[in-house]
Amino acid sequence: MKLTTRGRFAVTSMIDLSLHSENGPVRLADIAKRQKISLPYLEQIFGKLRRAELVKSVRGPGGGYRLGRDASEISAGEIVEAVEGIMDMSQCQGGAACRGGAQCLAHGLWADLNAKMAEFLNAQSLQSIKEKSLKEHAHHGEVREQPIIVHITEPKS
Repeated sequence: MKLTTRGRFAVTSMIDLSLHSENGPVRLADIAKRQKISLPYLEQIFGKLRRAELVKSVRGPGGGYRLGRDASEISAGEIVEAVEGIMDMSQCQGGAACRGGAQCLAHGLWADLNAKMAEFLNAQSLQSIKEKSLKEHAHHGEVREQPIIVHITEPKS
């Protein structure tokens, strides 16, 4: 697997979707703006995520996207695989025919790396990633967009 910008953007946009979907479907234009991702590129990514049933589209006014399942049931591995394909660091895509039909000398190394990466990414739920991100941002003094409530009282005469 080569983790490209597409895979990183897919995970980031799914975290954003999870963070902002409490009030209904989220528009891709809003995700694109918050994450500074080109809207056409994000549309391609979400097409793949939709085909993998990780997100669902909602049409009409107030439409957008929502998660296909609960955030605790979606792994980073699923997200990356949906947009990147099967994870494989070898040249032979796991077929042990790296060099002219023969297994390369480092095949075992790459196979082990593939297994570790898949294990790691599949162990990370979207919910746990979101929670970790919220804690890190709170620790660094960053505040999530929240409305400011002002109570105005009339002075007593």
